[in-house]
Amino acid sequence: MTQAAFLNPTHAPATVQTGTKAATRFLVLDSWRGICALLVALFHFPTSSMISQSAFIGSSYLFVDFFFVLSGFVIASSYGNRLNEPDDVARFALVRLGRIYPLHLVMLLAFAAFETLRLLLPQLRGTGAAPFTGGFDLNSFVANLFLLQGVGFESQLTWNAPSWSISAEFFAYLLFAGTVFIAGTRAWVWFVAATVTAPLFLLAFSSHHMDVSFDFGFIRCLYGFSLGALLAWFQHDSIAGARQALAGGGPRLAWTVAEIVMVAVIVAFVSLAGDNDAGIAAPFVFALALYLFAHEGGWISAMLRAPAMLTLGALSYSIYMVHIFVQARMISVGGLIERKLGMGLVGDIWLRGEDATGFGAGSPWIGFVAIVVMLVATITVSWFTWRFVEMPAMAWFRRLSKRM
Repeated sequence: MTQAAFLNPTHAPATVQTGTKAATRFLVLDSWRGICALLVALFHFPTSSMISQSAFIGSSYLFVDFFFVLSGFVIASSYGNRLNEPDDVARFALVRLGRIYPLHLVMLLAFAAFETLRLLLPQLRGTGAAPFTGGFDLNSFVANLFLLQGVGFESQLTWNAPSWSISAEFFAYLLFAGTVFIAGTRAWVWFVAATVTAPLFLLAFSSHHMDVSFDFGFIRCLYGFSLGALLAWFQHDSIAGARQALAGGGPRLAWTVAEIVMVAVIVAFVSLAGDNDAGIAAPFVFALALYLFAHEGGWISAMLRAPAMLTLGALSYSIYMVHIFVQARMISVGGLIERKLGMGLVGDIWLRGEDATGFGAGSPWIGFVAIVVMLVATITVSWFTWRFVEMPAMAWFRRLSKRM
C-alpha cells in the first residue's frame, strides 16, 4: 500500500492481501489508535489545568489496554493461518521486531544522550537524581536494549517509561506465533485460557489494580492481546461480511447511535474504573468498542476516516514512543526559565491527589497552554520519527524477511 493510499481514505482499499487470504484493513481502528496514544500522552503530562486534573485523563493509562486488544485482533487477523512452518514463524518475528525495535532503540539512545549532556552540564541536572542513576542506570539500559524492561526484570519504570509495553508486546507476539504454530486451529483454546487466568492473576497479586507495567506488564498485555486474538479468531469473517453489506448502504443512523453510546461508555468506564479493581474489565470494554468500530458503520466512523485522523493513526506508535521525551525536555526548559525569571511556568503542583512537578504552578491557564504546546510538539516530532525511522526500518525488515 502506498503512503498516499494509507493517508487518504478515498484511495485506501477495503482489503489487502496477506498471504493465503485477504485481510480487512481497519482504518477507523487505526484512527482510534492515534486518539488513544494522545490520551496516554495527556495522562503522563503533569499540569494544573482542569484537563490534567480530570478523572478521565487521570485514568487514561487504561488506553494502553486498547493497544493490546487491537494488536491481538490485527495480528490474529493477518497471521492466524500463516504460521504453519518454522520459516513462517521466523519471518513473523523478524517483521514484528522491525516494527517496534528501531524506534525504541532511537528513543533509548536519545534518553542516553540527554543523560550524557546532564553529566557534562551540571545546570541541566535541576533537582532530579544524578545522571545515569535511578531509572536511568546502565543496568536498566542493557535491559531496555534487549526488550526486557516489561517482563519482570526491572523493579521500576526505566528510561523511556512507556516502552515497557513494547517489551511485553514483543514477547506476546512470540508466544502467539509459537502457540499458533504448535496448536494450529486449536490455538484459540490457549487464548481463552490466557483471557480467563490473566485477570485473576492480576486481581490476586497486584495492589495497583490494572495499573501494572514493569512488574506484571506481560500478564496485562497477554490478557488484552489474547482477547483481541479471540475476537479475530471467531468474528473476523463476520465483520468483513457486515462491512461489505454496509458499503452498499445500511442503517447508518442505528450504527451512529451505537457508536455514540459506545464512546459514552468508554468515557464513563475510564473515569470511574481507573483507580479500583473495576479497571480489570478494560480489555473487555475495549474489545466491545473494537468490534463495533471495526464495522465502520456510523457517522463517527466516517469522521475517523478523515485524512487528518488517519494521519494521526499512522503516527500513533511514534506519538506513544516520543511523548515522554518531549514532555521531559519541555519540563527541563521550563525549569531553566523558571529559575531565571520566576514566571510560575514550572513548579510544585497538586495533581490528582498527589504532589508533582509540572506546568501551571502560577496559573491553570499556563498548564492549558503547555498542553497545547506539548501536543503540537509531540505530533511534529512524531511525524519525523515516523517518516525517517519507522517507515524505512519497516521496509528494510520486510525486504530482509523475504530473503529468508
